[in-house]
Amino acid sequence: MALTGRTALLAALGALVVGLLLPSWTGIGLVTGAVLIGVIVDLVLAAPVRTLRLGRGGDTAVRLGEPASVELTVTNPSGRLLRGRVRDAWAPSAWRPGTDRANSRHTLDVPGGERRRAITLLTPTRRGDHHAQKVTIRSLGPLGLAGRQGSHLLPWTVRALPPFTSRKHLPSRLARLRELDGRTSLLTRGQGTEFDSLREYLPGDDVRSIDWRASARRNTVAVRTWRPERDRHILIVLDTGRTSAGRVGDAPRLDAALDAALLLAALATRAGDRVDLLAHDTRKRISVAGTSPGEILPAFTNAMALLEPALHETDMRSLVSTSLKMAPHRSLVVLLTGLDAAPVEDGLRPLLPLLTKRHEVVIASVADPQLDVMAAGRGTLEAVYGAAAAEQTRADRRATADRLSRHGVTVLDAPPAQIAPALADAYLALKAAGRL
Repeated sequence: MALTGRTALLAALGALVVGLLLPSWTGIGLVTGAVLIGVIVDLVLAAPVRTLRLGRGGDTAVRLGEPASVELTVTNPSGRLLRGRVRDAWAPSAWRPGTDRANSRHTLDVPGGERRRAITLLTPTRRGDHHAQKVTIRSLGPLGLAGRQGSHLLPWTVRALPPFTSRKHLPSRLARLRELDGRTSLLTRGQGTEFDSLREYLPGDDVRSIDWRASARRNTVAVRTWRPERDRHILIVLDTGRTSAGRVGDAPRLDAALDAALLLAALATRAGDRVDLLAHDTRKRISVAGTSPGEILPAFTNAMALLEPALHETDMRSLVSTSLKMAPHRSLVVLLTGLDAAPVEDGLRPLLPLLTKRHEVVIASVADPQLDVMAAGRGTLEAVYGAAAAEQTRADRRATADRLSRHGVTVLDAPPAQIAPALADAYLALKAAGRL
């Protein structure tokens, strides 16, 4: 049973009547009896709640920050009108702050034998699966004084996928890829190492590109044209250990790494390369391999949605071993990790020769732009100390990057907004240089 505000208002008015007109036990009994009769009438005439049939439909996946619509269907099998107040409860992270009350509550009038639908709008604020909680329905009587109330368990899950905000950089990188691939007039002759086609010799062409056999058959001088290699293997490795949990701005470093991995995967797929994904800390968290080009981005985003940082140090030996198993032949291995001196010196750097012996390696790290702000601070003693600490941190990161570069590794250190395009540019540069 549930009482409404109307019942409280009626009781307050009755108290005034008793106090002003009938200040006696008789007056109290009359007013109390009237309120009780009204409540009993509402309870008797209200539609039953437990026999209602509920159903769900709508979105099951949405990119983080975008709205999702979940449909709630209420069927009233009884012969009485359902004057319903519905609360569709979800976890707090399924709503933008301050919007849960407006979006989770609905008013439905369902005649007997009919059904009605309500739309619950969700806007997840965290990646991962968001599960529906109980659906609570209050069925009010015709007087609006009281009603029946009950809850139904109606499972539904909406998965919040990585937002892929860096996709705005994809068109410009695809244009550069077309230049490298010889599909535009901006291609510099001779780029790439994979044979593309033959054409007639032009003044200025490299004589080493002349195909003498083809020239003999054609009775004209023919030269070979080249393009960047296709069907190369790229392994993207996400370090999900302790350093990936550090927050840069309002999000952990891992989120920026996921965004960079998605941009690289989209670009490499368009280039005709094969892309696999590995996430690892003390053990393998996710692995996506052997996916067809058209399914790579959906497979990556679906796997990344449930990925969370682990609050312990990454087992670099296990990470490198798993990477070598997933990339048995020459590949481009892209490791998204941190540049903190201690973990790199003790864990990663001794194992780098195992990777660089066989593979081209890129190490990308998400830098904190707040360090630049702190390094420029002056004016107070606190600001000067902060600037010194920030400058020392930046110097340590540069020194770590230099030591890694001596192993033939391409090292990128960029803030969250720039790490994705920087990684895409590094991939294009390696492709143009024929190093893949």
